[in-house]
Amino acid sequence: MEENCIEKTFIFKFPTCTSNQEYTLEVPLKIPFQGSVKEMVHRMMTSFKLPSYIEADLLEFLNINIKQWTLKFHDDRAEKLLDAAKKGKLDVEEVIKNWEKAYKQKTVEHAEPLGTSDEELFAAAYHKLVHSPSLEPILQAEHKFGKDVTEVVQMRDKDYEQLTLKQTEEMRLAVETLESGSTEKSINDMAGRHFEEQSLLQGQWGSKIDALKLEQRRQYRNWIMRLLEEQQTNMVPTPVESPMVSMPPLGPGLNDFIKTDEKNTCDYQQLEESFTIHLGSQLKQMHNIRILTGDVLDFCQTRNCNSESLDPTPQRLQTALGLYSNDLCGLVLLSDNHLGSYSGMTKELASISQLTTEFHFLPIDEQLEKIREDVKEAVAWRQAHHKEDNDVQQQNKKSTSSKTLQTGDVFITRHSNLAQVHVVFHMVVNDSLRSGDINSRHPAILGLRNILKTACCNDVTTLTIPVLLVHEMTEDMTVAWCTKRAELVFKCVKGFMIEMASWGGAELKNLQFLVPKGMSEEVFGTLATMLPSIFRVSNPLIFKATSTPQTPKK
Repeated sequence: MEENCIEKTFIFKFPTCTSNQEYTLEVPLKIPFQGSVKEMVHRMMTSFKLPSYIEADLLEFLNINIKQWTLKFHDDRAEKLLDAAKKGKLDVEEVIKNWEKAYKQKTVEHAEPLGTSDEELFAAAYHKLVHSPSLEPILQAEHKFGKDVTEVVQMRDKDYEQLTLKQTEEMRLAVETLESGSTEKSINDMAGRHFEEQSLLQGQWGSKIDALKLEQRRQYRNWIMRLLEEQQTNMVPTPVESPMVSMPPLGPGLNDFIKTDEKNTCDYQQLEESFTIHLGSQLKQMHNIRILTGDVLDFCQTRNCNSESLDPTPQRLQTALGLYSNDLCGLVLLSDNHLGSYSGMTKELASISQLTTEFHFLPIDEQLEKIREDVKEAVAWRQAHHKEDNDVQQQNKKSTSSKTLQTGDVFITRHSNLAQVHVVFHMVVNDSLRSGDINSRHPAILGLRNILKTACCNDVTTLTIPVLLVHEMTEDMTVAWCTKRAELVFKCVKGFMIEMASWGGAELKNLQFLVPKGMSEEVFGTLATMLPSIFRVSNPLIFKATSTPQTPKK
C-alpha cells in the first residue's frame, strides 16, 4: 500500500545577539504538512523559548522547506505510480474503485440516495390526499387553524393599541406639566420605560403566537400522515386526475363578510382585459395574457380569516391543488434592499402571511433570515468578480451599498398560506424607476428577465407582473409616462418569452400585467389597446366561398 506521508526533520540554525555561538533547532514534520505554518512557528517559539528576532526568518525558512519537501514527495510518488503502470504492476480495478468511492462521497449527483426525507414524505402524502375525497376536510382544518391564529393576532393588535394610547396620554400630560413638576430627565426616563413595556409586550405575544403555530403545525402534519394511513388501510379509491370536489355553500356570515370586505377594500373601479396570443419563431406556443387593475396584495390575502363559517374560499382550493404540481403561481413584488419584514411591501406581505400558519415551508421570517445569510456570500462573489470594472462602474458601485442587494436583484420566498400565490419573486428597486428615461438595459428590466427564466425552469406557469414597475400611482405619472413605461415592459417581456423557448422547462401559460389601482379608464384603455398590437393577437382569417372561380388580382 502506498504511503500517504513521510517524515522529515526540519533543521534551523541561528546565532545569539551577544556572542557568535550558534544554536540548532531540530523539529520532526510530516510531509505533506496539513497544519498552519504560522501556528507551527508560534508553537516552536513558545515551546523552545526562542528569541523573537528570529521569528520572521524561521517562518520564511520553514515555508521554503515545506514547499520543497511537498513537491518532491508528490514527484516521487508520481514516478513510482508511472513506473508501476508501465511494468503492469498497477491494479487498475483498485484505482477505479477508489475513484468511484471518491465520486460517491464528494459529488451529490453521483451519491447513492440516503432515503426519503420527512419533508418529501409529507409532501407526497399531502399531494395524494388533496387529489382525493379528503380535500374538503383538509381545507376546513387549515381554515380553522388560520382562524385561531387570526384571533390571537387581533388580540395582540388590540393590546398594542391600548398600550400605545395609554403611553401617548401619559407622555402628553408629562409634557404639559414640564414647567410645573416634570423635568427633561423624568420625560426621558418615561420614554425609556415606554420602550421597555412595548418590547416586553411584543415578546410575550410573539412567544404565544409562535407556540400556537408550532403546535398547529405538529398536529396538522401528524393528522395528514394518519389520514393517509387510514385511506390506504380502508382502500379508498384515489382518482388519478384532480377532482373538483363540490364544496358546501358559503354560509351567510361568510358571504356578508366578503361583501363587506370588498366594500372596504375595492373602492376603485376594477378594469380587466384578456387576450390569447401565439409566440415563437418556428413552433408557436399559446399564452393567455391578461391586464387588470388592482392591489398587488389582493393576490396574497384571503378574505375569510375573520369569518365565523368553517368553509374556506375557492382561492384556498386552487392553492392547495397546485401546491405540489407543475402549475405553480408566481407574483413579482417590488421591494427595497432591506432584507427583512420591517419596511416596504415585504412588511405588508409578512403581516398577511403571519395571519395563518405555514404548514409546508419555513415561516417568512425564517426564510428572509436564511436569504440574508446567503446574500453575504453572493455579495462577496460579486465584489470578487467586478474588481476590473471601469471608472463609471466603480462610481455606481460606490453610490449604492455594495454590502446589500442592488437594483434588479431578486430573492424568492415560498408560501402555502396565501390566496393565489405559491412563489413570490421579490425584486429590489429604487427611485430611479420613477424616471421616464429607463431603457431595456435597466437593472429592473434585466431582473424581469431573470424572473421569467427562473419561473420557466421551475414550473411557474402563472406569473403576475406590475406593468409600470410601481405598485402605486402618483401625480407625476402622466399619460405619456404610463404609455412609455408600459410599452417598454410589454416589448421586453415579449422578447423574454420568445427567448424562453430555448431555455426549456415549463411554458408560461398565463401572464398577468397588473396596473396600480386608481388608474383612469382612459389610460387603462390605452394600455389595453397597446397590448394586442405589441403581442400580435392571432385573429382567424375568414374566407368567403363563392360558386364562381375568382381570378387572383395581380
